[in-house]
Amino acid sequence: MSKFHDVLHNIVIGHRRPDEMYNRIFVVSAYNNVTNWLLEHKKTGAPGIYTRFLEHADYEGALEELYGRLIDINAQFTDIGLDKVAADRFIRERIAKACNFLSGLSNVLSSGYVDRNDICLAAREILASIGEAHSAFNTVDILKHNGINATLIDLCGFDDAKPYTIDQRIAHAFKGIDFSRTLCVATGYTKGTEGIMRAFDRGYSEVTFSKIAVEIKADEAIIHKEYHLSSADPKIVGVENSIPVGHTNFIIADQLADIGMEAIHPKAAKPLEMHGINIRIKNTFEPEHEGTLISSGYVSPVSRVEIVSGTDKVLAVEIYDPMMVGEVGFDMKIMEVFYRHGVSYIMKSTNANCITTVVWDNPESAALIEELRTLYHQVQVKQVAIVCCMGSNIAIPGILSKASTVLFDNGINIECFSQSLRQVNMQFVIAREQYRNAIRALNDALCVHTHAQ
Repeated sequence: MSKFHDVLHNIVIGHRRPDEMYNRIFVVSAYNNVTNWLLEHKKTGAPGIYTRFLEHADYEGALEELYGRLIDINAQFTDIGLDKVAADRFIRERIAKACNFLSGLSNVLSSGYVDRNDICLAAREILASIGEAHSAFNTVDILKHNGINATLIDLCGFDDAKPYTIDQRIAHAFKGIDFSRTLCVATGYTKGTEGIMRAFDRGYSEVTFSKIAVEIKADEAIIHKEYHLSSADPKIVGVENSIPVGHTNFIIADQLADIGMEAIHPKAAKPLEMHGINIRIKNTFEPEHEGTLISSGYVSPVSRVEIVSGTDKVLAVEIYDPMMVGEVGFDMKIMEVFYRHGVSYIMKSTNANCITTVVWDNPESAALIEELRTLYHQVQVKQVAIVCCMGSNIAIPGILSKASTVLFDNGINIECFSQSLRQVNMQFVIAREQYRNAIRALNDALCVHTHAQ
């Protein structure tokens, strides 16, 4: 959204004739960093306004600082038609309403008569919605000043107290609209009685996107990103060595989500998959490229690794216990501890008396490991990386051998390995410092060279 000049010219307008402009809905996220300022930084955890609210600090002053930042963002789009006076007024009014809501919640929270968690979640919802309301209003205003009939679909619910669920609010908002005559722009945040952030937290924009697509029975759901869905992260292997995937399936999208490299939030992908709506991932800056289509039944006609990905922010947790061998349900007891701590593992590998899991390196995992050490004979923890070779058709002899040979040839030891019977994802646990080397080597050998052939 911060590159909206390119979005306007490449995606919204492009080479379309006037009669091709409509029959589309845009679901917008906040501008770059705005949600980080409102809540907390997604990657570093640096506190935002939400933390100030929780700590009874000066969140009102922080909201005023935010207003200054948002009107600075507004100034960036006046050259493409944004009415800055109107845009500044809109966000001023929205922040003022949010401040009133938060003040009321703070008073209720101080009373001690209500569940603290519910109040905090409500505050998180209120704050999160500001970013999407800001960008959606601006988008509609810019489109109108460029001669496009646009309609703001504000799903934030600031101006009503109706007890709609998320689905009900979306259905109500789009009822009766003639999509052939107006271009709808919807907020990525949707207010609902169940609380969109309770279930999806920072993935809520894609959930709104998915629910809208299902509600209006979309022909296709298109996600515009900074890069193509590629064979590997272009920031690691270079844009010239990252090959657009072109076509894959929802199973591979799930594998990516499991290691934090989401093509789309998994809870957003499932409704689309179940309703037969394909997803297309496109590069904002290459509008003529068809991008990558994600569909249910696709299997590559040739055996190939489609994507090499992974993360270097994980731990390998090995539980060794001599009493494990032959004991039915031993791993079930371990999983009960995982469940109590709300930790989901990425990979699991077992032998007679060892169970190794790969988990995210975060505070939740640290608390889990602390308890495991009180329960089992020996718990070894190692900071590692996981690299994955994924494809809709890799279930033939030779691909695993080739991948492991590539790692060996580059001096990278495989510390642990996993592959399910479905054979869509080979997962290698390696030393953390070898992560980027492994991604580059595997992409070069299994994706770039294969594509060249």
